[in-house]
Amino acid sequence: MADEKEVVPEILKNDEGFKEIMSLFKEKGFFQRLKSIATGIGKPADSKEYKEARTNLQRLLAPVVAITLPCVIILLLLIFGKSGPKKENVVEVQVEQQEELQEELQDIDDPTPQETFDDFAPTDIDISTPDMSVDMAAPAAPDVPVSAQPQSVDAVLPIKSPVVLRNVYGNTRSAGMRAQMLATGGGNAQTEAAVLRSLRWLKATQNSDGSWSGNKPAMTGLAILTFLAHGERPGESKEFGDTMQKAMQFLMNNQDSAGFYCQPQKNKDGKTHLARVGNGYAHAIATYAMCEAYGMTMNPNVRQSADRALELIIKGQNASGGWDYQPYWGKPRPTGGRPSRDDTSVAGWCAQALKAGIMADFYHDKAALDRASKLCVKGFKLNGHPDGGFGYTGPAKGVNAGLTGVGTLCLQFHHAANDSYVKNSLDNVISKWKPIFVGSTPEHVINEKPKELPPGAIGGGCPNYYAYYGTQALFQAGGKRWEDWNKVMWPSYVKAQFIIPKGQSGGACKCGQKRCPDMIKKPYVDADGNEQEIGHWVNTDAHTDRPVMDTCLAALQMMVYYRYLPTFKQVDMPEEVVASVTDDDDITVDTDL
Repeated sequence: MADEKEVVPEILKNDEGFKEIMSLFKEKGFFQRLKSIATGIGKPADSKEYKEARTNLQRLLAPVVAITLPCVIILLLLIFGKSGPKKENVVEVQVEQQEELQEELQDIDDPTPQETFDDFAPTDIDISTPDMSVDMAAPAAPDVPVSAQPQSVDAVLPIKSPVVLRNVYGNTRSAGMRAQMLATGGGNAQTEAAVLRSLRWLKATQNSDGSWSGNKPAMTGLAILTFLAHGERPGESKEFGDTMQKAMQFLMNNQDSAGFYCQPQKNKDGKTHLARVGNGYAHAIATYAMCEAYGMTMNPNVRQSADRALELIIKGQNASGGWDYQPYWGKPRPTGGRPSRDDTSVAGWCAQALKAGIMADFYHDKAALDRASKLCVKGFKLNGHPDGGFGYTGPAKGVNAGLTGVGTLCLQFHHAANDSYVKNSLDNVISKWKPIFVGSTPEHVINEKPKELPPGAIGGGCPNYYAYYGTQALFQAGGKRWEDWNKVMWPSYVKAQFIIPKGQSGGACKCGQKRCPDMIKKPYVDADGNEQEIGHWVNTDAHTDRPVMDTCLAALQMMVYYRYLPTFKQVDMPEEVVASVTDDDDITVDTDL
């Protein structure tokens, strides 16, 4: 059927009335309606245009609401759905700020020169160097059976549980706080770059068993302390987590049945046994590291290991408050020897281990730990001089009393920061030192004790070891003395670091040590696949496992800005804890075993 076409008579085509009627039957488009609404809404209310505009507006409103309202509801649901509670795995950190305790040590009678040191001649200054060397060929035989303590592969991973970091730790090792304290404490981009180079060098030179060569328990403990100071943790640190995991596992796997951290050695028949090495230094350093590690991981396996290790140190403390070499911990010396030999250098590491145990708050006998803390103050002061200065096994004073930093820092750590021994040591000894790095540098490789020390350098056989303690003691004290020290210290140490450039192996290092070419066979690559510089230090101290110990002590100085809080906060100690002291008037210096 053919389409029917509209037929309009010619007469009607030009009729205005007809056009108006026909327009009523035409369907207007959307934009035409909008135009009519816009033009008609402003007309008088009784006009045709206004009425038409209102009608079109009503007709358009319904579909607009039908589309808009669901969209608004959906949007509101999305907004309120996202703002609801969200579950996150968070390690809660609580920082306890204690009021500083005015520790009078009323139950420990402080020695005076008149009462205790009648036979001591003030002019006979003891500047002997502590013996930290290790006889690897003939280690001291343990008094108890030894056995390795293997742990599971995840034995040292951090536990997702509330962590309480107390006193000098604070939260200084988080990335944000570390950057803030670096700037306010006196560090800068150069010191932090030197630290990162050293951490990477340590990672590159770690043995396959997780240790570092030399005295393995001591060097591994120092390396752990160095990584912890930078906030690195096993299982969490992207670049150094595996390094930390293996290092802490090594110490636990080589802890004997009595809790002593040992060095694995081969018998003649090829079997491995655990040997106690280091005259107490190694165990104390490793214990210090594991106590601090527990405070940052809250791992029960680490806690168990640290608890057993710390118990040996507490039980090995002399009645006088100090510590002797490890074979005599808790025992009298042989006939003819001094019954109570208090070694300031050994005691320094033991006291730092005690402090880390107090801050980590895990030891099974808190009263015994508190008692040992109070008692060690007496032990240090037996080797201190009232005018300032600490000797090796007896009082010493003057700028050549190299162990002054050890005694000063440990008194600060154990509630005696306001003691006159501390104040006089800071004023009359440490502040007169210049913390100049003594050893090999990229400009001049020495690798032996220099014939003459740089002008103003700390005297004695171990200037960098002394500076390690002096840096911390002055940082704790703060003020102009610290500022003056830091201005000399950090540029000297940064300049002395040996650096292996990006893209080069250990053979490119000019340090003169075999460690770099023997162990670093390829360029260092970080966790993101980027090549990085690595670096280390080589000092000329008389007693050190070079260059691992040199590097760790230097790097720890470069991290003093954020390793501990700058203002020391004390730990409250219970009133009922009483330290039993037996004064010993015999102060004959005996450095022989």
